[in-house]
Amino acid sequence: MAFEPPQRLVRALGETAPNGDDWLERLPEAAGQAVALRELTVERVQVPGGRSSLVVLVRRPDGTPAVLKLAPPRARPESERAALAHWGGLGAVQLLEPVVTEGVLLLERLHPDLSVRSLPEAKALLEAAGTLRRLWVEPPAGHVFETVAERTGRQAEAMRATASAHPEVAPLVDAALAAREELLAAPPEHRLLHGTFRQSKVLAGERMPWLAVGPDPVVGECAFDLARLVRDRVEDLIAQPSGAATTRRRVKRLAESLDVDQERLRGWTLFRAVESGVRARRVGRPQDAELLLEFAGWL
Repeated sequence: MAFEPPQRLVRALGETAPNGDDWLERLPEAAGQAVALRELTVERVQVPGGRSSLVVLVRRPDGTPAVLKLAPPRARPESERAALAHWGGLGAVQLLEPVVTEGVLLLERLHPDLSVRSLPEAKALLEAAGTLRRLWVEPPAGHVFETVAERTGRQAEAMRATASAHPEVAPLVDAALAAREELLAAPPEHRLLHGTFRQSKVLAGERMPWLAVGPDPVVGECAFDLARLVRDRVEDLIAQPSGAATTRRRVKRLAESLDVDQERLRGWTLFRAVESGVRARRVGRPQDAELLLEFAGWL
């Protein structure tokens, strides 16, 4: 079959590599080779799929359903593999092969079209938070995962550059960068974190009701990981007359339910929302930028 990359993936990769690379061009051939090597039967490419990888629903030679995932180097697939191996299926999707093939993961099949985002908001947050808690473990000895300080340092440089080009966002950028400096001065713990956790990253499974997928793992404090969950369904929050008050209650509720310091969670939520907002502006997604920066202003 033709392994045509979904348009969502094409657009997203174009944002992260505006000058392009040859990974998308090589993708159909690489996917075909990965399928043949494992003697898989292809069912379909998952659409709309993710923003950083091609996801193909397959069956193994014995008929077991599985997922074949192919990602470019800049999506750090080997880091994802290492994190999934360390979690060993506890709270996260399970690796089905230990063989290291560059940029290719064979994973347990979950229900790709059923995430906790399909649940009512309060229930979705509860289930997502419970899943996230299981992922917060000690990182493996001698790990090579990126740290929160390293990742946010790269992001901070890009934020400063965007603020210089768009002075109207400078006050929020300054507040976010100040919060980052204060938070990094005394991080309370070092845990292996999902890195890009949100409701859509938690899918229904057979082994467990809900399992996380698609980590971009990082090592640092738990509040950093939880911060992305705070702004889930941001478009609904912005549409509410009481959106600001609802956001503050959400910060408090999530912090208490997961034993995270409320002020640290607020600070990382501010940083991550501003970072995402200025990045959206930089790559030409003004509507997303407006939503995220308005949300950040409530914090």
